[in-house]
Amino acid sequence: MILVTALTPAIWGTTYLVTTELLPPGRPLLAAVIRALPAGLLLVAITRRLPKGIWWWRALVLGALNIGVFFALLFVGAYRLPGGVAATVGAIQPLLVAMLSAGLLGERLTLRTTLAAVAGVAGVSLLVLRADARLDGLGVAAALGGAVVMAAGVVLSKRWQSPAPLLATTGWQLVAGGLVLLPVAFLVEGPPPAALTSANLAGYAYLTVIGSALAYALWFRGLRELSATKVTFLGLLSPVVATALGWLVLGQELTAAQGLGAFVVLAALVTAQLQPRPRPLPGPAPVLIGKGS
Repeated sequence: MILVTALTPAIWGTTYLVTTELLPPGRPLLAAVIRALPAGLLLVAITRRLPKGIWWWRALVLGALNIGVFFALLFVGAYRLPGGVAATVGAIQPLLVAMLSAGLLGERLTLRTTLAAVAGVAGVSLLVLRADARLDGLGVAAALGGAVVMAAGVVLSKRWQSPAPLLATTGWQLVAGGLVLLPVAFLVEGPPPAALTSANLAGYAYLTVIGSALAYALWFRGLRELSATKVTFLGLLSPVVATALGWLVLGQELTAAQGLGAFVVLAALVTAQLQPRPRPLPGPAPVLIGKGS
């Protein structure tokens, strides 16, 4: 289950390559809408299931947290910050999920998990952060807000277990997230381009079918079966995959520091997946027998 769930952040790690090589420039919110809304409508059409009762508002809340508001804040952070800074701030998400899980799900926050989360942030910073990176207060706040929003969405997705099929609940969240993003994208970026190339269409199709419909279904399936903390640590794979593809496909330079960062990230990820040792049960108290017995 862990390996299957890990496919999701690996797929998300390909988004940078697809965006830069196939999509029209300067339209990240349009890409986010197309990632969410058509994929959600596709899954709803396949399952033919609509929310019932409290799941109307729960689907809206989860869709906004996991997709809509998260993508909007991610856009602001990416726009105002270098990508390395935004990714480094976002890497605190496993620690946030671990803390929220301790409060809302009753999971134990261990020292090992905390150290693994800190190591994950350090590894991502080595992997993607540049020495000349500039900081922007609003950008940092947006990136931090995105991490908080996504962390809350992950924990609530674990707390609110839907009785509906997995693909149906995934579709509801994608539709809700896409509807939240739609007016924001229109106001910020304007209407979609009048003409799209075949490369643009291929890129959008990949993001819709693979990057969202498949990836989010695997992600939410993992949340049903695994702890929220273990699942969110897998998200650290995304910058590793993105960096590896930049090196392999785009010919970008890979430094020794980046290699060390990738190693630290993978070590933190593996450490977080290890099962804690069970505490030994107390044995029966010894019976003392006196000499006169």
